Amino acid sequence: MTPPNQPDPAQPVPIQPVPTQPVPTQPVIELRGVSKRFGKKLDTAAKLVRGFRRQLGHETPSDVVRAVDGVDLVINRGEVVGLVGESGCGKSTLGRMVAGIMPPSAGTVLFEGQDVATMSPEQAKAAKLKVQMIFQDPYASLNPRLRVDEIVGEAPRVHGLVPKGGYDAYVDAQFRRAGLDPAYKRRYPHQFSGGQRQRIGIARALAVQPEFLVCDEAVAALDVSIQAQILNLFMDLRTELNLTYLFISHDLGVVEHLSDRVVIMYLGRIVEEAPAEEIFDRPNHPYTQALLSEVPRIEARKRAFTSITGEIPSPLNPPGGCHFHPRCPHAMPICREVAPALAEVAPRHRSACHLNG
Repeated sequence: MTPPNQPDPAQPVPIQPVPTQPVPTQPVIELRGVSKRFGKKLDTAAKLVRGFRRQLGHETPSDVVRAVDGVDLVINRGEVVGLVGESGCGKSTLGRMVAGIMPPSAGTVLFEGQDVATMSPEQAKAAKLKVQMIFQDPYASLNPRLRVDEIVGEAPRVHGLVPKGGYDAYVDAQFRRAGLDPAYKRRYPHQFSGGQRQRIGIARALAVQPEFLVCDEAVAALDVSIQAQILNLFMDLRTELNLTYLFISHDLGVVEHLSDRVVIMYLGRIVEEAPAEEIFDRPNHPYTQALLSEVPRIEARKRAFTSITGEIPSPLNPPGGCHFHPRCPHAMPICREVAPALAEVAPRHRSACHLNG
């Protein structure tokens, strides 16, 4: 029998206001020119076919997916950075590189000022423990063969974070911190609701005492009332544990409410970055403006809905110049030829658009 949600999901839960945070200055994570490519190794026959096609003058389709393309990003201690973009733009891949789950194909990832690739094994282990990830699917991310107390308690036990003789008490504390009743800890993931599974994922991440959480669409798979509960939990944990977040989402309403700073991503590149209030009040890049125009608002309920024209290009063959130019209503000849640099257009507000020049 599935235990009841806590609190009752039938009751609407208001999302708590986000407390004003001081402007942080110490970077926790810094990305410098980070790129990620996915491709397959060609066998001898495939190489011969490709060479033959090239000799005949036929264009050979690329086998390399350019998921992330030369991203520079700084995330300071104590802030919440919202990462926004359409499906397939590389948000989750970027989050996985930040969390250390996959290495970049090019560029540098720094944790607290030190290159992760040059760390000693002990330093790399400590850095990975400090950066944890919460995944979108709260069921697929949990091992169905393990009881939830094993899911939450395995990593801290392996890494020596559990005091001797205090394993059960430590696991119980993680359950309570995530809003779960420890009485259910010997059950399996399938015996919990979606919201409770996401809380189990949060408890698992917190069990290794991290400083930085990458939340990859962490509320996208949940009902609206449960979303509010989980968002309130994230806010409480931020205050209680002084956490830093990279919050990946396609829900602009959630990002606006939760984030101190918003980063807009399109086809593997960052196209705009600014404080949340600045992004939503004064968007600069045409892609950001198009995204915000699609957000339903009560004051604009009589406005005709318009979507971004065209489809996002394939990362196997991205367009030259500005990646957004095939869909941009303001595209100029230079947009097809030269990729715009991410430049400051206002204090703490950067945008990559030739219109600013």
